[in-house]
Amino acid sequence: MEHRWTAIVTIVALLVYFYMSLQVGRARGKSGIAAPAMTGDPLLERAVRVHLNTLEGLPLFLGGLWLFAIYWNEYVAAGLGLVWIAGRLVYAAGYMADPGKRSTGFLIQFAASGVLLLGALGKIVYSLVVSGV
Repeated sequence: MEHRWTAIVTIVALLVYFYMSLQVGRARGKSGIAAPAMTGDPLLERAVRVHLNTLEGLPLFLGGLWLFAIYWNEYVAAGLGLVWIAGRLVYAAGYMADPGKRSTGFLIQFAASGVLLLGALGKIVYSLVVSGV
C-alpha cells in the first residue's frame, strides 16, 4: 500500500471542503436565504466565496500533491499537503471575519500548491533529461 500518507491528506483536504459546504448551509439557515440565491447577506456571501475559492484551488492542489508524491517523496508531499490545508483554514477564518484578512491564508496555500506543482514538473523534466527520452 503505497502513498497512504498522501491518501490521508487527500481525504482530510476533501473533508475540509465538505466542512466548508456545511458552513454555506449554516449561513443559509441563519440568513433565511434559500437556494439558489447566493447574495443578500454578507455572512452567506463570504461562506459561498470561501467554499467556491477552495473548490477552484482543489484541482491544482490535488494534482500537484499526487504527482509530487509519485515523482519526489510521499512524506514531503503529505507535509506540504498539510500546509495547504492549514492555509485554506487560515484563509477561511480570515475571510469569514473580514475579506481583507484572507491574504495570509491565501499565500500559505498558494506557496504549498506552487511547490507541489513546480516540484513535480521539475522532477519529471529532470528524469526525462537524464534518461535521454
